[in-house]
Amino acid sequence: MSKTYHSIYERAFTPYLQAAVIFGGVLLFNAIGYLLKVSGLIEIGERFPWMVAASFMLLYAMFNSIFSISTKNRASYWGASIYSFLGLAAASGFLAYLISGLAIKEAGSYWWIYIVVTVGYLVFISMVGAMRNIVEFAQREEWNQPRFRQKKRR
Repeated sequence: MSKTYHSIYERAFTPYLQAAVIFGGVLLFNAIGYLLKVSGLIEIGERFPWMVAASFMLLYAMFNSIFSISTKNRASYWGASIYSFLGLAAASGFLAYLISGLAIKEAGSYWWIYIVVTVGYLVFISMVGAMRNIVEFAQREEWNQPRFRQKKRR
C-alpha cells in the first residue's frame, strides 16, 4: 500500500476560516495573559493585548499569503483575504481595547505597528501573486534549446 503525502500548503483554506482560527489564538493568548496577571506569576503590561493583536495579525498575513498559492480562483480569494484581514484587525483591536482599556492611539507605537503590518500584508500577498503569475507564465511557455546565432563576418 502506497501512502500519498499531501502538504498542508497544497490545501486551500478559506480566508474566513484562517481569520477565525487566528482570532481564536488572540482570545487564547489574551486569556492566558489575563490568568497569569491575576495569579501574580508574571507581571503583564497594560499594552499586552495590543501586542497579541498585532502579532497574530502578522501571523495571519504570512500564512494567508502562503495559502493563496494553492487557490484556484485568485480574485475571489484575494477579496475574501482582504475582508478577513480587516475583520481580524477590527475584532482583535476591539478585544484589545476592551481588555486593556486603552485606545490604539493611547497604546504607544501600536498604531504604527498596525499600519506597518497592514502594508506588509499587502506587500506579502502581492509578492506571492506576482510569483505565481511568473511561474504560471513559465509553465505555459515552450522551452526549447537555446538558439545559437551566427555572427556576421565582415
